[in-house]
Amino acid sequence: MPQSAPSASAPLRPTPTDNTALPKILAEFETLPAALDYAAKGDTGFNFYSARGDLATVLPFRELRARAVVHAVKLSAAGLKPGDRVALLAATTTGFLVHFFACQYAGIIPVPMPLPTAFGRREGYIAQIRNQVQSATPRMIFGPPDYLPLIQEAAAGCELAHIGTYDDVAAWTESNGKLHTPRANDLSYIQYSSGSTRFPTGVCVTHDSLLKNCSAMSYAVENFAGQRAVSWLPFFHDMGLVGFMLAVLTSQTSTDYLATEDFARRPLTWLRLMSENQGTMSFSPSFGYELCARRVQTMPEGSLGLDLSRWRIAGIGGEMIKPQVMKLFAETFKPYGMSEKAFNGSYGLAECVLGVSFSRPMVGMTLDHIAKDGLATHQATPVPNDGSPTGRTFVGCGEVIKGHKVEIRDVDDGRVLGQREIGRVYVAGPSVMTGYYNNPDATADAVNGGWLDTGDLGYWLGAELFIVGRAKDMMIVNGRNVWPQDIEWTVEHMDGMRSGDSAAIVLVDAQGVEKPTILVQCRPGNIEERGKLIADVKARVQEAVGIVCDVVLVAPRSLPKTTSGKLARGKAKTMFEVGEITALDG
Repeated sequence: MPQSAPSASAPLRPTPTDNTALPKILAEFETLPAALDYAAKGDTGFNFYSARGDLATVLPFRELRARAVVHAVKLSAAGLKPGDRVALLAATTTGFLVHFFACQYAGIIPVPMPLPTAFGRREGYIAQIRNQVQSATPRMIFGPPDYLPLIQEAAAGCELAHIGTYDDVAAWTESNGKLHTPRANDLSYIQYSSGSTRFPTGVCVTHDSLLKNCSAMSYAVENFAGQRAVSWLPFFHDMGLVGFMLAVLTSQTSTDYLATEDFARRPLTWLRLMSENQGTMSFSPSFGYELCARRVQTMPEGSLGLDLSRWRIAGIGGEMIKPQVMKLFAETFKPYGMSEKAFNGSYGLAECVLGVSFSRPMVGMTLDHIAKDGLATHQATPVPNDGSPTGRTFVGCGEVIKGHKVEIRDVDDGRVLGQREIGRVYVAGPSVMTGYYNNPDATADAVNGGWLDTGDLGYWLGAELFIVGRAKDMMIVNGRNVWPQDIEWTVEHMDGMRSGDSAAIVLVDAQGVEKPTILVQCRPGNIEERGKLIADVKARVQEAVGIVCDVVLVAPRSLPKTTSGKLARGKAKTMFEVGEITALDG
């Protein structure tokens, strides 16, 4: 069992940052079990902290391996065979980690699934899990006990051998159970993308594609000796699962965890762990940095007593990078040793395991200010950054990781584009998925000739990749391409509005006319205040973006998010069209 409680004679201590006698290898293994076998020879591992930053559990890699092997035999003895799927509710706990790796040692395919905290509504969560279960067809489902009633409801009618807690397996017999040695091209796990809703798409990740991606990312961020990771990212999202569980384990890197729900309540605990444990690497979507910065704006300068001077990889990913948010964070935490050079722009997606491109360490963000009509002209034309509404600033996502290739192709004729030409982003390399699980049609749409169509729009500036948005989200208004993010960013910077408070979509009226529409989460209950909000949003958007939109007020917390915390714009549109989100009187 892991260490779980300090005593007077033996206080609980986190695993060390470095192994004293084990050379560091950056994920250059054939399979994930081989990577854990090697990491288990050292002293590094995983550490779990409470919302207040108290060390609660220590799980060295050697202990993780020992427990995973025992549970692998028990799962095998229970009748699970290599290739069977097992769904795991990906809580930030040792139970999830042990069972994820138990599956690896038994040849079973784990399917990480989200927790209810990632969804605004009970019904939405049950529908999400039901669709993923029907897609992945797991033999068993495991998770924390508090969530079992929801899982049982979601899996009703599905043929499952067992639905239970992670503790259940400990009592099972090992009789006749067997370990399984996987091959490099075998499936390691299935990752459901964060936007999967009605038609879930499970990304098939092989051992080889995983290890190639982990190795390339570790080299990109120079994860050599002396590095320590800190994370609050959920294990059911690729950035948390791969970036801060699999990639750090395969490079024998000690990592300190704060549960995602605890970060949401006490975001500054994240920074305290970075300070107290001398963390050097941590990633977050922009909203995580913004949440921390706004929490301390009213505090006296220097009152937190933090030391963030060792933070050298402050990664930004999971959504469009917002330069104004990063500037706010840097200014807020500069008194605590935070360097703006630590910001590390990146780009990735589950269909390529995780990482596609990374900025070089400790060079800071590359900013490019271009004309807002770039999508209409297919050109990223540079303009002065003088505050004019005709320009927009983008943050560079770095250079393509080793062993991989990226092409920017014309959205109409598919020709390969050059510098500052905006088009669709295609990726090729060993990390590109073999396909979506049990979904050949979706696979054929996404991968052709080894090239993955990411669905994203971007351009080159030198060797650096810039991402400007999702092609499928593009709004066409009077023949003009409009970024929905432009509209949403305009709304969220109005007084009283917050990040994620609006969704810019296109609705079709009874006459078949497409109408640009903004769904805006509204807190005022007064009819006059609501009317003023509608008028203000319309005026601000027309001034900043140059289009006239319908404004629909909806209830607070009604706009859905993906498991990574991003606005689920397409899902918001669907929910509004079917009446799951309704308009408030305004």
